[in-house]
Amino acid sequence: MANRLASATSPYLLQHAKNPVDWWEWGPEAFAEAKRRDAPILLSVGYAACHWCHVMAHESFENEATAALINRGFLPVKVDREERPDVDTVYMQATQAMTGQGGWPMTVFLTPDRRPFYAGTYFPPTPRHGLPSFAQVLGAIEEAWRDRREEVVQSAGEITEQLAEMRTGSLAGEVSEADLDEALAALAREYDTERGGFGRAPKFPPSMLLEALLRLPREDAATMASGTLEAMARGGIYDQLGGGFARYSVDAGWVVPHFEKMLYDNALLLGVYTHAWRRTGAERARAVVEGTVEWLLAAMRTPEGGFAASLDADSLDLGGVLREGAYYVWTPAQLAEVLGPDDAAFAAAAYGVTPAGTFEHGASTLRLVGEPDPARLADVRARLLAARGRRTPPGRDDKVVAAWNGWLVEALARSGMVLERPAWVTAATDAAELVWRLHWDGSRLRRTSRSGRVGDAPGILEDYAATAQAAVTLAGVHGDPMWLDRARSLFAVIDDQFSDEEGGYHDTAADAESLVTRPADPTDNATPSGLSATVHALRAMAELSGEDSYAGRADRAVAATGRLVRAAPRFAGWLLADAATRLRSPAVQVALVGEPGPERQALVSAAWRSAPAGSAIVAGEADRPGLALLADRTPIQGRPTAYVCRHFVCRLPVTTVEDLHNQLAGP
Repeated sequence: MANRLASATSPYLLQHAKNPVDWWEWGPEAFAEAKRRDAPILLSVGYAACHWCHVMAHESFENEATAALINRGFLPVKVDREERPDVDTVYMQATQAMTGQGGWPMTVFLTPDRRPFYAGTYFPPTPRHGLPSFAQVLGAIEEAWRDRREEVVQSAGEITEQLAEMRTGSLAGEVSEADLDEALAALAREYDTERGGFGRAPKFPPSMLLEALLRLPREDAATMASGTLEAMARGGIYDQLGGGFARYSVDAGWVVPHFEKMLYDNALLLGVYTHAWRRTGAERARAVVEGTVEWLLAAMRTPEGGFAASLDADSLDLGGVLREGAYYVWTPAQLAEVLGPDDAAFAAAAYGVTPAGTFEHGASTLRLVGEPDPARLADVRARLLAARGRRTPPGRDDKVVAAWNGWLVEALARSGMVLERPAWVTAATDAAELVWRLHWDGSRLRRTSRSGRVGDAPGILEDYAATAQAAVTLAGVHGDPMWLDRARSLFAVIDDQFSDEEGGYHDTAADAESLVTRPADPTDNATPSGLSATVHALRAMAELSGEDSYAGRADRAVAATGRLVRAAPRFAGWLLADAATRLRSPAVQVALVGEPGPERQALVSAAWRSAPAGSAIVAGEADRPGLALLADRTPIQGRPTAYVCRHFVCRLPVTTVEDLHNQLAGP
């Protein structure tokens, strides 16, 4: 028998629709019921690809006895953190404040008015590793609520006050040349010179930071960027057979990933590796771009034209047991069964498969070791990939998240232009059209959809910013002002609903649901902060439209948080990238006019490959209405012509790829 979650759009919530737990979705009906019953709320937050979320679900939420304890004493509420990142952020701050750590599944106990008073993450079914059993936690909370209510309520009030006080510090300050140098020195101290990346295990792909390093014209920045990109591309975190990156590496050497694959990681890394190839011409970077896009189009595209949120970490092994990473790992015997003894020995050496195994149960993740023969490796890879295709694949969370699709549209369209892959541009455009058609209701943006049905969760700042930046990119790609009009609509909502009094931004709209505190986190983590994503979108709009108001708004947002670049550069990657462009490698505008055809296409390709990061590029008819960059740009002697401009002041027009490249490479 299904519970209330059976009607949800979130695949994560649907995973719990047949639990014996009497789950409610987050919303006013649940809170009213908790108040009516005078029961504390058990808030459980996770996401579909989360390994430990599955473990706790099987151990506790599918257990009849545990479910009876929950249903008797609590109002249980299940939240998909990807659908409601605002709820997740607020209660993750509470969890970290109470326990000193966080993660998913997140388990928080709230008063009926949603104030937290006890929190944790995974709780086992029996006491172990210093953790009480989940049943013990439930019993203790139920007893405290019944017998020591005043103490519980007082604790909830104190925690709520602490969350409010965490917002009082100011990060206001301009970003200077000295801040860039100090940030780079701090990063150099944390850089892992042997294995790439920053800090110790676990290691997450530092996507935004790598973008910043690629924009800084300094050898030490280039060394840190190239070392990290190479290490990840060779590591187990990258799917050597099928393409695409896992969420993070559990070790410092990128050997063993946490196997879930997230759309946002791959969107951001696609952009970074495309930039790396443009800058260095490294063939490994190009191979990663091509492999990642191949995987995205084959495995992550939805029937409606969007891109799914994630692939699960777990899948069935050959014995039918659900295990983390089972789809991806290999033993020497499995290689031999597919390849025969000689090629299996070659594959084991090339991919680092050992008799003892680098993962669990004697299996190894696949890494690229040394420089194996390319032709033989390609043959082996194809055969292993075909054999892997006969395994049971991991589950897919097929909801479409506006922000994640926005970042992918921007990266996929850009990589398609750089590598001259029109099919990639078409796929990016289709995804952007889906988000606009389904998620935009004419005045506001919704965060998620699934199977053509839009969800109830409102868009947060990152959704508006990523969708706007994607629209600006497509305006340049297609030479179509319609996309700029869409971006303007999104920026208008950002300005009206998300701006704060200091020049920065809140993560939730002014008229959104009122939580115990209003989220406004300026730090980049696995994804850019809403603020830094908005800064990048505003810069792109200013460059292409020529409207200084957008640049001014970006300047105010940076000034509201600029001290973060010096204080914590690892968590300010996109603000650092913005500063690098403004202070060290200025963006340009490139207008390309003339009849479509091979001659103009050669200029277009050269512009996308050679223009500095953050530049605006548009090709189209001269004086096309709605695209100021094309105004008064006329072809020279009837030939396709390029104009390289800064602040809409242009150098002499050129008609050859060589001259265009020289202008883009010059000061």
